[in-house]
Amino acid sequence: MYALIENNEIKETFSNIRALKIGDVQYPKNIFTVWSKEEKEAIGIYEIVRDNSNKKDDSLYTNTDVSYAFADGKVTASYGTANPKELEDVKFLKKVDIRQQASAILTATDWYVVKATEVESYSIPEAVTTYRADARTASNDMESKIDACSTVDELAALYVYTDGTRPLGEFPDHGIEDLFWNTLQGNLTHIR
Repeated sequence: MYALIENNEIKETFSNIRALKIGDVQYPKNIFTVWSKEEKEAIGIYEIVRDNSNKKDDSLYTNTDVSYAFADGKVTASYGTANPKELEDVKFLKKVDIRQQASAILTATDWYVVKATEVESYSIPEAVTTYRADARTASNDMESKIDACSTVDELAALYVYTDGTRPLGEFPDHGIEDLFWNTLQGNLTHIR
């Protein structure tokens, strides 16, 4: 994104590279790719630097519109203070997301359950049963942590990773992909 500066003020901002007229001079659009930064700035075209330090998660907060400022030879686009969305609304949406993730995990292993109900001699591998139980437990734990939040900031903190973990927790990963593949290979010869 670029800004056109005239008399130390932002005249316009634009994101599409295009030909433009500055004063009485018409410039082709290739000045954006061919000219150096210094050459562009000499005619008043500055690349916009984004400052996202105030931008917060859009699913939890309403961010302000971006404002532009020109100072010290630099154009900055920045956000104002974000406002939290309604707590109960974001809790609901975050729990729906958790339930959808849990459903996807369980759906991927449902065929074990179906086969066990249809084939009398087949039993679900213990690792799959454990994995499914752990997925349900993780989902319930995550929803409880979300419900316990009394502010949107507390809810946001559940999703912040520190040293590879987050307070919300994660769904289980017991090397289930290997189990799926090995079981599938073994069962392909037994499908009738």
